[in-house]
Amino acid sequence: MESHIPKDYKFEEAPIEYNTWLLFRRVVDLILMSDFTSYCLFAIACGGRPEGEKLPMTIARWVGGILLIIFNLWVKLDAHRVVKDFAWYWGDFFYLIDQDLTFDGVFELAPHPMYSVGYAGYYGISMMAASYKVLLISIVAHAAQLIFLVIVENPHIEKTYNAPPPLPKREEIPQQHHQMERPQYQSRLTSAANVNEVPPLSSNKAPSPVHNLIGLQNVDLHRITDVSVIVMQLYMYTVAFLTPSTFTWQAFFVLSATFWRLWYSVGLGFILDRQSNKKWWTRHFVKYGEDTEEAWRQWKGIYHFSMTMCYTSFVCAAWKMYGLPDDWTVGMSTLRHVIGFALIALQLWTIAEIHDSLGEFGWFFGDFFFDQAPQLNYSGIYRFLNNPERTIGLAGVWGAAIITWSKAVFLLALLSHSLTLCFIQFVERPHMQKLYQRNLREHSGVSKNLQRSLPSPIQKWTGSVDKALDESLDMLEDLIDAAGPKLANGFSTFMTDSKSIFKQTTLEIDTSQSGVKFSDAARSGREGEGAQVPHKHQDSHRRLVADYGAPIKVKWTAPLNHSKKDWIGLYMVGDNASRDVTKISSQGRWMATNKGAFDYAHSDDGVLVEDQRVAATQRKDGEKKDFLSGEIEFAGDKLWWTQGMFELRYHHDGKHNVMTVSQPFEIRIDRFDEDDVEVDAHGMFRGAVEQALLPVVQNCFDRDPDVAPRTADEAFGPTLEREGKYAKRVVYAVQQMFGIEFAPEVVQADGNVKHMAWRICNAKKVLAPYSMSQTKGGSTPQTPE
Repeated sequence: MESHIPKDYKFEEAPIEYNTWLLFRRVVDLILMSDFTSYCLFAIACGGRPEGEKLPMTIARWVGGILLIIFNLWVKLDAHRVVKDFAWYWGDFFYLIDQDLTFDGVFELAPHPMYSVGYAGYYGISMMAASYKVLLISIVAHAAQLIFLVIVENPHIEKTYNAPPPLPKREEIPQQHHQMERPQYQSRLTSAANVNEVPPLSSNKAPSPVHNLIGLQNVDLHRITDVSVIVMQLYMYTVAFLTPSTFTWQAFFVLSATFWRLWYSVGLGFILDRQSNKKWWTRHFVKYGEDTEEAWRQWKGIYHFSMTMCYTSFVCAAWKMYGLPDDWTVGMSTLRHVIGFALIALQLWTIAEIHDSLGEFGWFFGDFFFDQAPQLNYSGIYRFLNNPERTIGLAGVWGAAIITWSKAVFLLALLSHSLTLCFIQFVERPHMQKLYQRNLREHSGVSKNLQRSLPSPIQKWTGSVDKALDESLDMLEDLIDAAGPKLANGFSTFMTDSKSIFKQTTLEIDTSQSGVKFSDAARSGREGEGAQVPHKHQDSHRRLVADYGAPIKVKWTAPLNHSKKDWIGLYMVGDNASRDVTKISSQGRWMATNKGAFDYAHSDDGVLVEDQRVAATQRKDGEKKDFLSGEIEFAGDKLWWTQGMFELRYHHDGKHNVMTVSQPFEIRIDRFDEDDVEVDAHGMFRGAVEQALLPVVQNCFDRDPDVAPRTADEAFGPTLEREGKYAKRVVYAVQQMFGIEFAPEVVQADGNVKHMAWRICNAKKVLAPYSMSQTKGGSTPQTPE
């Protein structure tokens, strides 16, 4: 060995590890050369030209085989250039030098190129030999090398170069730093989740990776998701294997596979898009008093079930369309199966690599649900491909299409690939750009290597094509985004133009009462912080506004001979096209001017003053006749429990003929202003929320002392559990005030205003920056131009 090494080497003086490695190199060279020589001799012995093969096919085989051999030679030479002799001969198994793993050249093209694409030449020789025996030996040799990689080399690399970092020292953190001070709760209800206990703290931190879903080792028969997946797979496979392959059953399974693919790509894509832009999925669970962990668990379950059913139905459809070849030696039957199973194995490997790189959090799109997402890291298969599911991630569906050689399965494969590309382009890519922005990598390792190997003119041309394609896709996204608002705006304009314009009328609404006031301008909810301030009215015709749920007192006047059956109804402006006749039902929102005139229940409720004679000297309209006046009050179920513009109509003699119409007025819920409130040490403003919420809740409970609370700590009355209308009013008001939707059951579960304020603060915290506040907090992240 001293004759093959520079003069400074002495066998007796060198370390024993180094001498052992040098001897090992000689053994490796001997084995590798013997292996390759015997393989080539076997190929020559088995090679030949198939009977009946035409000359173009022969030329194509040899050209393809030679290209694969040249590619194989380039991979080996470039790999040796990068790793040198030390890594080429597994030197780090014997001793270590101060260096890290190198990813350059061919090592950016494919993972473990010496074991993956480095065996392309074997398949090139198989093509040139035109022998399935040689192909079988090539597959066995390649599989043996991959087994060596998995069992021997990968564990050594993980142990040597990817050792886990030392655990950080634990710091003693006082308990009060981990959770905020919470109010004490008194249990009252027992039928709802989290009943009168601490509302679950909605956290935006990434969930702990416990009780995972993916993998046979994580199957848990105590979990409904796993049971559902197993039962549905057994059902689908049993029906597919036991039913005949008639046209009806084939059509059934193909349509089933189409449905599940559409749901998996389009349905779940829509959910993720809404979650990315508005946290729609999380809002739903917050609405019912659940936390973000529950929303995350339910999403993982539905995604796992949908993905399983998508591929199960595809396998069943492929099975129904498959037929065993009559003669394996005729045509391309054997080759189709070999290529097909190779593509299926490639997809299975890709899926495993994606899961290893992303983990459960990334596999289930965790950064759509939690703000504190992990940093973007291009490791594993993502070192080579930006989106492996865009290319080799669906190799298996094309493998199934090649094996079955069925038009229906080919169409399913095409549909699957097309929908996956659309999902990446319209759902995943916008979210990644919004979340990671400049940290996104434009070119993958494969694309960079391919571009470097191309001539300069072709590189410029490909760059222009990529730019044109990106601009076209961006233009298509802009068109889709712009189409929705335009259609909605057109429909709104059509509806607005179709309504009649109503004039101001003479019925008076008492503005001296609490909850009714004048307002200078309507708030459209579309003004930004820097928008133009609306002009104040210069005349006396200001907008009349009533608080949500506040009683409305109405003063009326009528001639002395007016009918005792006159009545006044409350309607939404625009519901009645005619100002002379009311043609729609008041839905119970009406009141008689005189008591005892109607036999209906509650028709007299709210009559405060009736037929009070007023002398003509007190009239202001110039008339000289005495008149009657009265006063009624709309409250409770006689009110509209929604926002909008309303009017009062005075009707004659129990009929629907309109004598007069009041001035239109607005019922409105003021939005909670987060800018002018004080926050506590935890950045919460629960006290201000309690003060703003208490009067609204009292109005929602009709100010009934048996139900409505007098303070934020006082529990709601027992009537709340029997009368669902109160809770529905409260959740509507909360949604309009704070932009958070709750279910009515949450009101019963919380039991008082203080608990509700706590829940609202936490919900706003977890839904930030998607809070509907117009002034405080960041807006939805935008991609920088």
